[in-house]
Amino acid sequence: MTSDLLRVTVLGSATPYPDVDNACSGYLVSGGGTRVWVDAGTGTLAQLRRHVGLDELDAIWISHLHADHTADLLTAYYGALYADVRLPAPIPLYGPPGIADRLADFLTNTSNRSPVESAFAVHELYDGHRARVGALTLTSRSVEHGVPAFAVRIEDGGGSAGGSLVYSGDTAPCAALTELARGCDVLLCEADSTEPPAVGERVHHTPEDAGDTAGAAGAGRLVVTHVGPSLTPEQAVSRAAARYRGPVEYAAPGAEFVVR
Repeated sequence: MTSDLLRVTVLGSATPYPDVDNACSGYLVSGGGTRVWVDAGTGTLAQLRRHVGLDELDAIWISHLHADHTADLLTAYYGALYADVRLPAPIPLYGPPGIADRLADFLTNTSNRSPVESAFAVHELYDGHRARVGALTLTSRSVEHGVPAFAVRIEDGGGSAGGSLVYSGDTAPCAALTELARGCDVLLCEADSTEPPAVGERVHHTPEDAGDTAGAAGAGRLVVTHVGPSLTPEQAVSRAAARYRGPVEYAAPGAEFVVR
């Protein structure tokens, strides 16, 4: 059935703070009846609720702890514990080391630590981490962003008919991302930077980098996301397409991409 196909819905793709019509980084990945909230940037919870309730999620996966990828976990916590949501169990939350304490630091208002684990069943990521979530398999690799950060490959387990999505999170071009994306159907890749920095460490892709990564990985399709404020989506797509021969699209808010 069409509804069982692996797909990604863009909840938001803005950086470093939300635009009027575009939340920060967040995606709903679904397939085979399984639903995963991937990154929880500012404004994405409201968009998530257009499609699924917190009590209908099978998991949350977080690439790194910068606020434009995590801030709505704070409001999700309140929704999960103190609103009209009735969780059958804490929501599995996959994220970088220290994510539970980071959330508790924000949420705790007294001498008693906020019960983060009552809302989220926390699983810390590491390079090569693999998790089975319902019908989906999530494989995470450590990438280069100046802080602990991860990319993820999500596969629907459908054998030859299955699909594979790779999401870069935020990262400079690196071998780990290229290897993770090898032969994937769709590469959802950030294109934050206009140009590589003249000095200092690289922590983001340019659009050209995104095209190069997609080409080196042999990805079937490239979707550029997390486009920085100094670029338009059209510029990002055009510049990526100059370096990659496959289809290139932009992760517009509300867009849905079927992965196959």
